[in-house]
Amino acid sequence: MRRTIHTFFEPRSLAVIGASRTPGRPGHVVLQNLLDNGYPGAVYPVNPEAKEILGLRAYPTIASLPDGVEVGIILLPARATPQALRECVAKGMGHIVLSAGGFAEYDDRGGSIQSELSEIIKDTGVRVLGPNTSGHTSTPARLTTSFFPLGKIRPGHLSYIAQTGNFATHTMKLILTSEHYGVARVVGLGNKIDVEESEALEYLGDDPQTRAILIYLESISRPREFLGVASRVTRHKPVIMLKTGATDAGRQAAVAHTAALGTEDRLVDGLLRQAGVARISDYTHLILVGRALSTAPLPRGNRVAVLAPSGAMLVSLADLCIRLELSLPELEAQTIQRLESHSGGFIRLRNPVDIWALTSKCGIKQAYEEGIAAVMHDPNVDAVAAVLMLTADQERPSLSLLLDIAHENPNKPLLLSFTGDWQCIEEFAREAALLGLATFMEIEQPLEVLSVLCRCRRSMDRPS
Repeated sequence: MRRTIHTFFEPRSLAVIGASRTPGRPGHVVLQNLLDNGYPGAVYPVNPEAKEILGLRAYPTIASLPDGVEVGIILLPARATPQALRECVAKGMGHIVLSAGGFAEYDDRGGSIQSELSEIIKDTGVRVLGPNTSGHTSTPARLTTSFFPLGKIRPGHLSYIAQTGNFATHTMKLILTSEHYGVARVVGLGNKIDVEESEALEYLGDDPQTRAILIYLESISRPREFLGVASRVTRHKPVIMLKTGATDAGRQAAVAHTAALGTEDRLVDGLLRQAGVARISDYTHLILVGRALSTAPLPRGNRVAVLAPSGAMLVSLADLCIRLELSLPELEAQTIQRLESHSGGFIRLRNPVDIWALTSKCGIKQAYEEGIAAVMHDPNVDAVAAVLMLTADQERPSLSLLLDIAHENPNKPLLLSFTGDWQCIEEFAREAALLGLATFMEIEQPLEVLSVLCRCRRSMDRPS
């Protein structure tokens, strides 16, 4: 019977083959990351010249390790990897992370080594992540095998599958330092000679710690299998994918990156639509959509109310809504009356809502508070995108009140963006994000994100 990949995410023991005493070297950083995250299992460094590394007893060879080690992390040059893999299998390890590069993505010699690894996997049944991966992360197990200095990784309920090393390295560092959300699992597929996206997606689809899944892929290994798995998972969890290699230039770059062979993009597009996967085209949306999924609910539909302090912004954002297949519904008469009771009466209020019409009578603070409350409570509205104007000489909207409004409407996302004084914006956005409000620094971003969330909702609600 083929082993499952569960052990990668909940191992009781790890061996780091190629452990190093030198700070900054991959074999040292992996150990430091494990210690920083408080991994509770046994960790066994393997280094023929060290007795101890970072307070952990080191072992000279793989054969000298204690019996029963569950996961091996091999951080050796490509040429040494096949022999190390054989020794790990002989020692009884059933799950291996191959972190080295220099395989089929590099040259023919590397391709031959990768083929040798594939034969070992076929002959022994060992499960392998990689090669050419920077590792994986499982915050429920307080574990990361990344060789990038991450420190403690913030737990959350989003999971990433990535055919690139950077999600376990510098992109994760960006999320940890610039965002306020965390992750459950991160799966770095690398050249995916064994574990590939279909199996990873199936695992995360059943994972109670994962509520939404974001994917970066350069190729789909088994399209028919992926279609079946994704069609099941997208009925109960949002699945978002950035599938690159849509152009000749992108396909050539993918071959150099992970030896990925491109597929006609229109076929990929059709497969993802059929599977219920929301496709995105911008790398930054992997983070922006993750931010929204961590702080806001999925909308029940695509009816959006937009608020801004500028007619030009409202016209531009209205055009964007149509391009993104978002609807701008008519507000209920009661909502219009509520808005007009706070306005100076010189602008006819409708959706999109011109906040400036309210400021002349009640001031900027109350204009936003009343305007957002009115449209959030409107039954014709599924989501709200508000552009807040913030300056040092004007009283800003109450964050606690905005949070209360969001909590009173638990099925409606409230997404905020900003204009005005940059220093005020940075301060307000940081405080709002810490409280759990979804904030974005560009006025178009909330609508771009909402279009993705709406597609996820349609997938989850589609008939059987």
